[in-house]
Amino acid sequence: MSSSWLAKRTAQFDSSGIRKVFDLAANMSDPINLSIGQPDFPVPDPIKEAAAAAIHNNHNGYSLTQGIPPLQQALQARIDDQYGHDDRRVLVTSGTSGALVLAMLALVDPGDEVICFDPYFVMYPALVGMAGGKCVLIDTYPDFRIDIEKVAAAITPKTKLILLNSPANPTGVVASAAEVKALAELAAEKNIALLSDEIYREFCYDTTLASPATHNDQTLVVDGFSKSYGVTGWRLGWVHGPAAIIDKLTMLQQYTFVCAPHPLQHAALVALETDISQHVAAYAARRDLIVDGLRDAGYQVADTNGAFYVFPKVPNGAGTATEFVTRAIENELLIIPGNIFSTHDTHFRISYAASIETIERGLEVLRTLQHLTTKR
Repeated sequence: MSSSWLAKRTAQFDSSGIRKVFDLAANMSDPINLSIGQPDFPVPDPIKEAAAAAIHNNHNGYSLTQGIPPLQQALQARIDDQYGHDDRRVLVTSGTSGALVLAMLALVDPGDEVICFDPYFVMYPALVGMAGGKCVLIDTYPDFRIDIEKVAAAITPKTKLILLNSPANPTGVVASAAEVKALAELAAEKNIALLSDEIYREFCYDTTLASPATHNDQTLVVDGFSKSYGVTGWRLGWVHGPAAIIDKLTMLQQYTFVCAPHPLQHAALVALETDISQHVAAYAARRDLIVDGLRDAGYQVADTNGAFYVFPKVPNGAGTATEFVTRAIENELLIIPGNIFSTHDTHFRISYAASIETIERGLEVLRTLQHLTTKR
């Protein structure tokens, strides 16, 4: 049978739990969708116009693997200004996911260990496994802060890489400057690669994002346009780090993605000059609305000040997060159970990248579910 032809690595993958919720939404007439992790604002018109112009101007063939020179230069100028590292280079990638795939292929050998923080972005264990590595999870419950002593204790001779995501998906927590500095210095001391996934960098509401690259010039940083400008379908990201690593990622991109979408790279130049502060302010207000609403209803919610997610604890007596989310979906509310992102099944993810009306409808369902739980 054809299934017998499949490589063994495929056995560790199942359809993403998030995708399964998306499929449910497609069959609902009027779902309250607080599940999807993409901006709900339209792409700014100047960016769309630049993409259309690039297509009409016949920028439709391959670009240089490393990206079109004007975009490369603009990004390089940004990172030079921010970090001032003589050896830091940039590569334009086919989405941040593409950058992560390239990084895993370049850095992780079979048997290597990769330290991740639990909860984690759903892709991390899959990508580590795809490269033949093993995820070593550091538990961050209940407040989702980084305990540097736990990280140090998890390091073994097989540790190759530490993965940091701040602002974090699914929790919305932003690592503190002290946490980031300690992690960067530990990685440098132990000669362990450090990858900082900063795709939500623009969505920091109460503090400035601290990047470990400030303290460790060997840090690999992944970033992109998808979340900041509402272009998740464009698959356009970038990665910057030491020249030797970026050179190898560029070679790997030649044999995998070839290049990032060419016409959209021209639009990205316009995106870099586009002010999105009004969208960031709107999301900060939505964060306040949903956190205050959840806490008023009796839910436990850790302090969150980035991305567009909150990760509340399931009410006592409500069972697992999977059971709780099943009841929410029966009430037309689409949220994601925590076991998609974690070894724990005690919390659930809400995305507030949605309208105020949708958020308020979702809060009403969650108040009802909380009330029903307390009556048991």
